[in-house]
Amino acid sequence: MMYKSREVKVGKVGVGGNNPLRIQSMTTSPTDDIESTVAQIIQLADYGSEIARITVQGKKEAFACEHIKNRLLQLGYDIPLVADIHFYPPAALIVADFVDKVRINPGNFADRRATFKTIEYTDALYAQEIEKIEEKFAPLILKLKSQKKVMRIGCNHGSLSDRILNRFGDTPHGMVESALEYARVARKYDFHDLIFSMKASNTHVMIQAYRLLVEKMTQLGFDYPLHLGVTEAGEGEDGRVRSSIGIGSLLLDGIGDTIRVSLTEDPWLEIDPCKRIRQVAGHNAINSVVKGDEKLRRKVDNNPILHRDSTVALMGELGKADLHLTSQPISLKEFQMQKLFGKQRSSFVALEDDQFDQFDADLLFVSPKQNFVQTSRKIFARLDELKIKTPAILNYNNSNLDWDDFVIESSMLCGSLLCDGLGDGLLLQGPFSPDALSDLSFNILQGSRRRSVKTEFISCPSCGRTLFNLQEVAARIREKTSHLPGVKIAIMGCIVNGPGEMADAHFGYVGSKPGKIDLYVGKKCVERNIDFKDADDKLIDLIKAHGMWVDNLVLV
Repeated sequence: MMYKSREVKVGKVGVGGNNPLRIQSMTTSPTDDIESTVAQIIQLADYGSEIARITVQGKKEAFACEHIKNRLLQLGYDIPLVADIHFYPPAALIVADFVDKVRINPGNFADRRATFKTIEYTDALYAQEIEKIEEKFAPLILKLKSQKKVMRIGCNHGSLSDRILNRFGDTPHGMVESALEYARVARKYDFHDLIFSMKASNTHVMIQAYRLLVEKMTQLGFDYPLHLGVTEAGEGEDGRVRSSIGIGSLLLDGIGDTIRVSLTEDPWLEIDPCKRIRQVAGHNAINSVVKGDEKLRRKVDNNPILHRDSTVALMGELGKADLHLTSQPISLKEFQMQKLFGKQRSSFVALEDDQFDQFDADLLFVSPKQNFVQTSRKIFARLDELKIKTPAILNYNNSNLDWDDFVIESSMLCGSLLCDGLGDGLLLQGPFSPDALSDLSFNILQGSRRRSVKTEFISCPSCGRTLFNLQEVAARIREKTSHLPGVKIAIMGCIVNGPGEMADAHFGYVGSKPGKIDLYVGKKCVERNIDFKDADDKLIDLIKAHGMWVDNLVLV
């Protein structure tokens, strides 16, 4: 099922309808530094960004957008601008005069920051809060409608209101309802130039939220475009893998009209992975989609051959006789075989399509040559029909790609299956080193939430609100703490992106004011206003105090 959206016009750029998938990013400079912000937007446009978003914290930044827009036009750049609004509706009303789209977060536009406390919401109290939303939201709707401008209702998993959290929980259902509260108000005023997003750092939550939103909108007769993104994806290969899994899974479902890869890197470096994701999506068949997150999930009995949480397989040049199944993410020189099957053993069956019947095998390789995701789904459906419980390894092989394309494509194709519980492991093949293939395989398993093999870092991509150099700090903390499997650390540049945006992180490192850091355990602040120079050590002390630190990780 392909979700067909209507077209909305963000400046001169059409989004949705029959338009191509659009690419966008966000500036990281202080918005009131007009020259720096203009320079970043120009660089984004030159790299291929079709829309640029700017943070607007208050009136000062809102008025700066007028000068930014005018300066860009003087320099011959008509790239549409989006104002990003949190907590301060008056800024949205001002900046609407100068930008092409306003993004509001339904979790904090009319609501105060969530307290995460249990609050009893009667139907009457709930209705009163919806009235407060309309009171604050309607003026912006009417202004955008009169100027024929666009609004994005951008829901984030980590910034849901107390009202939503207490009635629907910290869930995809809650995210969808948070957005629909605002959609109902907009539709009451006959305003339809809307775009929606359902972002999360957890790929499962993100995918499920978008699928559920599509299901709900289809039931309601809505057809608004969707902006896709995995928020706080991180940096380097990890960030690209996680973004490719989340965004790619939905694009392969036929869902999505515009995308952003949110990396803790310079914003123009987000454009290349966006282009690669768009290319892979355009070359692959649309999957069959069912309601919400109810896709086929396959369960097999525990098997001594495989790791209980998914296995990585490495194939040597000699073929299946040189197959190694690894239970740990280890370097090539440290590599130890967990299992070696001899040539004489007929324990493997490679399935290239769904035309098969019963067979006797210890291990399956799902190895479609064409339409990898769609054909794999058919194979798993056939296995389910025949009640075959043999463990199955996803075998993706492509020797025609460079490494950057291979990372994106394998993450999208294999990750979309793994997130739906299809496949008991990965065998990646291509003209690359065993080390690189092994590391990428474990990254895909971790990004798909199938197996935790190292520390997971949730770091925001930075913006004009950021209070420290995110790239430097993220790299420094990663170097000190990357050896802690199962531990999730969030690194947030400002209080807007924490504590809520940290979602399910164990520990949070959040900029609270210039030169000061707050530390969190979950969503609870446990130490405030720590001097920046002491914050790294304090974070490590906090991890140790909760029994989640190891000094030396020996991989065997």
